[in-house]
Amino acid sequence: MNSAFQQQRRFLLLNIHYLQKLFFSNQSWLSRKGNPLIKWPPPLSPSSSTNTKPHPIPNPSFSQNNFSIISNLLKNPTITSGSSLESALDQTGVDPDPSLVQAIFEHFDSSPKLLHNLFLWAERKPGFKSSATLFDSMVNILGKSREFEDAWSLVLNRVGDGKEGSTLVSVNTFAILIRRYARAGMPQPAIRTFEFASSLEQISNSDEESNLFEIMLDSLCKEGHVRVASEYFTRKKETVIGWVPSIKVYNILLNGWFRSRKLKHAERLCLDMKKEGVLPSVVTYGTLVEGYCTMHRAERAIELVDEMKGAGIEPNAKVYNPIIDALGEAGRLKEALGMMERVLLCESGPNISMYNSLVKGYCKARDLVGASKILKMMISRGFIPTPTTYNYFFRYFSQFRKIEEAMNLYTKMIQSGHTPDRLTYHLLLKMLCEEERLDLAVQVSKEMRAKGFDKDLATSTMLIHLLCKMHRFEDAFGEFEDMIRRGMAPQYLTFQRMNDELKKRGMTEMASKLCYMMSSVRSSKKLPNTYSGDEDTSRVRRTSIMRKAEAMSDMLKTCNDPRELVKHRTLSKNAVATAGRLIEVIKKRVTETSMNS
Repeated sequence: MNSAFQQQRRFLLLNIHYLQKLFFSNQSWLSRKGNPLIKWPPPLSPSSSTNTKPHPIPNPSFSQNNFSIISNLLKNPTITSGSSLESALDQTGVDPDPSLVQAIFEHFDSSPKLLHNLFLWAERKPGFKSSATLFDSMVNILGKSREFEDAWSLVLNRVGDGKEGSTLVSVNTFAILIRRYARAGMPQPAIRTFEFASSLEQISNSDEESNLFEIMLDSLCKEGHVRVASEYFTRKKETVIGWVPSIKVYNILLNGWFRSRKLKHAERLCLDMKKEGVLPSVVTYGTLVEGYCTMHRAERAIELVDEMKGAGIEPNAKVYNPIIDALGEAGRLKEALGMMERVLLCESGPNISMYNSLVKGYCKARDLVGASKILKMMISRGFIPTPTTYNYFFRYFSQFRKIEEAMNLYTKMIQSGHTPDRLTYHLLLKMLCEEERLDLAVQVSKEMRAKGFDKDLATSTMLIHLLCKMHRFEDAFGEFEDMIRRGMAPQYLTFQRMNDELKKRGMTEMASKLCYMMSSVRSSKKLPNTYSGDEDTSRVRRTSIMRKAEAMSDMLKTCNDPRELVKHRTLSKNAVATAGRLIEVIKKRVTETSMNS
């Protein structure tokens, strides 16, 4: 075993020196003139790689015919959520099972209303019994679309001993809700969800409560609510007698402070850990290394690696990953390659994340030659490139508007059996929409849907704006209508632009339909200039601006202290700030005038 490792290490060390020579040559195989532009490396067979597993070919336990029937039904623009969909499902004669419904969920994950109706319909069918995985998927889809009332309705109907389906609600269900609340910028509901779950006997009488507490802290920290998480942590330390935080809790908070770029808070927490006798683990060091790299302090991160070794803790690949990534981001590519040499001394050796970081670094440095050689080398070493690898190339092509190269890469990916992910399609659609290549954008959009990626808010919005720009308002209206049908709330500016354009061109009937559709969107009432109503939006904006200008003028006449402006809650923060600056300018000019006179 050891001899095999030594042989592998010698082989890798020889290759890393070859790599350094290779990277500073001027030859490239990735982007040359000619046909094809990209010399595509063949995908490795499963037996030739021990580092990653290829995407498995699904072997469904349900009827593909039933899957196609329901899929086509959900795609039908004439079918809306509610009784219309349930009636159409009844007419199909399909007997649903959890695996079939789960597959539909994965295919239409951006259509919450339709999927919610599908789930409720399936539950009413005789003999159907939902799995815990399917139930959690439904909760996650509703949480993702911020339909928390519907999500809680499902949960509360099944919570409690003896209730039908009570086994479906688990700690994972509440973890999903907590993450979705945190991602939606709602930290207090996330905390209340944890406290409610902790009150349940099935969770409070097990180790699951501490796991859920860590999940809650982690979710809050990752979504920028580290201060809320820290305050809750401190309050628990002070009120719960005998509670000793785990090292994982400290690591989560450390990561949160670094992600929020609060270096002093992170270092203060490190000091508190030392005072309380908490010994850092390899994860702690990894968190510190990643944090300092995020703060662009790669030198300090490298010093920490040496400290680790002095403490008898051997750095692993996860510790080196952020250093290589930070050096690549900073354009210090020679040093990043040098760090790869140190990684080769680790028993685990380099991983695909390190290669991806190097690819990203070279693409960011506009060095497609170096990036292409990294790609070629990683394949030769048995690493199968992931969609993340290729997305760095797509980012490069998108940034420099290289449509031909991007579409060539996309085509070669498909032909070679590599599967693009949602971000791949997002980057392609963004580039094509910005370059007004409508036909290609529509084609890629259709292929995205065929590959099982339902269009999300971003991709649908980009298409609608492009269709409006190309004066294809009927198609834009159809895309808009499909968003509403699937339960997605379009952005206010998208509605505003379409409504204005339709009225300018005398398409009043379609504009009225647009307003009617938007009046049914639950979240639209919270947005400025509500969607319902026929008043011209440009006139409303002008009236609003005039009111603010008059209010500001009145305040400037009577108020001499900028701090007093804060008391006027009717103005926006921007207006208050502007008024304050104007007063300061006026004061300064009055002072200068009095001095000159």
